[in-house]
Formats: sequence, C-alpha cells, structure tokens
Amino acid sequence: MPKKITFLGAGSFGFTRGLVRDILTFPALADAELVLMDIDEERLDFIKTAVDKIVAAGNYPAKVTATTNRQEALEGADGVVITILQGGPEVFRTDIEIPMKYGVDTNVGDTRSVSGFFRACRTIPVMLEFAADIERLCPHAIVLNYTNPMAMLCRAMLGYADIQVSGLCHSVQGTANMLASWIGASMDDITYMCAGINHQAWYLDFKWKGKDAYPQIREAITTREDIYKHELVRNEMYLHLNYYVTESSGHNSEYVAWFRKRPELIEKYCTHGTGWNPGAYAYILNEYLAVAATWRQNIKAELEKPVNLNRGHEYAASIFNATIGDGALYEFNGNVRNFGLIDNLPEGCCVEVPVMASKRGLNPMHVGPLPPQLALLNNISARCEEMVVDACLTGDKDLVYQACYFDPLTSAVLSLGEIKSMVDEMFEANRDWLPQFNSK
Repeated sequence: MPKKITFLGAGSFGFTRGLVRDILTFPALADAELVLMDIDEERLDFIKTAVDKIVAAGNYPAKVTATTNRQEALEGADGVVITILQGGPEVFRTDIEIPMKYGVDTNVGDTRSVSGFFRACRTIPVMLEFAADIERLCPHAIVLNYTNPMAMLCRAMLGYADIQVSGLCHSVQGTANMLASWIGASMDDITYMCAGINHQAWYLDFKWKGKDAYPQIREAITTREDIYKHELVRNEMYLHLNYYVTESSGHNSEYVAWFRKRPELIEKYCTHGTGWNPGAYAYILNEYLAVAATWRQNIKAELEKPVNLNRGHEYAASIFNATIGDGALYEFNGNVRNFGLIDNLPEGCCVEVPVMASKRGLNPMHVGPLPPQLALLNNISARCEEMVVDACLTGDKDLVYQACYFDPLTSAVLSLGEIKSMVDEMFEANRDWLPQFNSK
C-alpha cells in the first residue's frame, strides 16, 4: 500500500522540492502519496507545480495533492515533514534590530540567544498544535522537523505529545565534508562520532581510514591561512577546546561570549571570514528581506529549469526509506530528548546524537559524557533553552527574562537591568504573536 508523506509548510519551495526529489529516488517510496499543505495558497500552487514536474520527469507512480487543511493533510500520514516559518521578515527583524539597539550584535538569530528565544516563543504554540493533531490523526507517523530554533521546537513537541519526532540539520554532514576536504580525504574513508546540541555538537572523534585525523586537521588550520580564514570562529574554538563544532562560524559566534561582545573582536573574528555565512550583522535578516522582494520571480525562474532527479544529501528521504520504505538501516544525527544519551547534559533536554532509523522507528544511541569543557558550554545553552520551552508551556514570562540573563552573548554585553529593558521591548514588539503570555 502506498505510503502517505505530508509536508507542513510545503511552500518552503527549495526544501520541499529537494526532499520530494530525494524521497522518490527510493523504489519503495516512488508510489507515495505526497500531500503538500501550506496556509499560503500562492506558494502552495508554485510548489504543487514543481512537485508535479518532478513526478512527470521521473515517470513516478506517486500521487500529489495540495491542501490548506492541516487535518486533511495529516489524516493517516506515515511520514510528516515540517518546514514552517511563523511570522515573516517584518517580525523577525525585531529579533535582530532591538538587541542591536542595546549592543547585542546578531548575525543569524534563528537558533538561540535572545533572538532565537523569541523566535521559539512565536513558533512553539503552532508546533504544539501540530503535535496534538499528529498524535490524534497519525500517531505512528515519523515526524521530521527542519524548522528553527530546532532544539527548542523539538523539545516542546516531544514533551507535549506521544509522537516520534526528530529534528534534522545538515551541519553535521556538511562540516564533516569540509574537514575531510581540508586534509585531502574522501568521505568514503571518514568515520566520526558527533554529539552535543543542535548547531553546537562536537566531533568526539574524526577518523580517516580508522586513524585519528585530528592531528592533520590541526596542521591544516595552523599552517594554511586560507583554511584558517575560512572558518575563523570555529577554528579558534577548535584550537582552544580541542574538538571541532558543527554549524558555521556566523552561527557559532552568537552562541558564545568570546567573539561578538566588542567592536574590535567583531572586526577580528566576524568580518573577514571567507566561508559561507559571514559574521556580518543581520546577515540572515538581509537575506530574508531580499528573498521577500523577489521570491515570485525566483520561483518562476526555477520552474523554467530542467528537473534534477539526482538524490541530494539531506537525511529525510533515507530516514523515511528505513522506517516506512524498504527497511534499509540508516544512521543519522538527529535532535531528540536526552534520556540516558549524554550523561553530563540535562536530563530531558534536546540533544543532537547519532540515531538509528529502521522499521522499529527512531532509536537514539547512548554517547556517554562529553569532555568537560564541551559539556560546560552545552549546558549553558541547553538549560536556557529548557527555560524558554517551560515558559511557552506555562505562560511564565519570568523564565524568558531569566534565560536571556544567562545567555552567553547577551550576558557578556549587558547588565541585568539592560537585559530586562531589552526583553520588555521584545515582548511588546511580539505581542500579537505570543498568545501564551498575553493573559499573564
């Protein structure tokens, strides 16, 4: 019987199109019922056209439907993909611009720190609605979330409903490929163990043909200026902490106290990097604004291009194939709750660890304790994230203030009173998006 795979937020054109392409490359899923759901009918029409073109180009027996009705989309689904954005650039910009008034200089702002906390507060109520519907309409579905802030959203859903959810991020495999290229290794010869929290997980080992490759990585960073400059922040973190971190320098500069607290440090570490996602102020906000101005033209241009049927590198399709397809085992790094997985991170927080996908579902692996310096850094962010999730579940605004008080970057720049004033402004700017706090 064909499997039903539902996309919530299907209007996320690039993600949905790529994931559909990947899913249909697996013979066991080629006849799937693909249900595209979005509240924006214009975007939904565009992605329906794109997916229909993929199905036709591959001569797949898949069925494609589009709907704005979430319950209809979820009824009986075997797999669910979530790629939503709650609020557009005009509300997201307050996450970036209000902190900057107070001296908190943000590059991306979608994952953690005060900007990520408010993005979570806007998005968690919607994700809890999704979780409740999934538990009622398709309780056995495999749910894969791509929406940020990844850790807080997955943690909220998993604490609210009895469903199988894992959050997916491409930074683990992307960084592994980058490190392999720096030492001239083929990924076919690389193995690694990676664990921590989303966007701040660590390669606890990184081996080339079974041997520790960290000496070669250190040599490449310290002797080749082009490599050092490619990831200034992450390379500095590696040289001092002895383990390499996932996700780009622009993101990681926001998650710690060391790089964005003074103008001269921003100039030194966050301005002249050559890799993707430079440390410039409001990088992603500016991308959002540019996309918002030209998205129709860009999508129409994409629809004119030949269809690419080659499988990409995202995890989702292989996970669905392992769990609801032909059953081929698949290991990936996913975001799940920490119940006996990483010994020295908070019980129940969201961690990113190796997960085995199979017909039995999603089975995360026990990692053990992180090295103490890594656990210390992860603990601060994980505990702040726990406070924000609890705030959204209980309506307790004090927990949001307190999470911001302890956030590494915010606390490196501002006093308690200044943080309080900044968060007051952010609550006011987000008033229409935060129903869980408005009655308090």
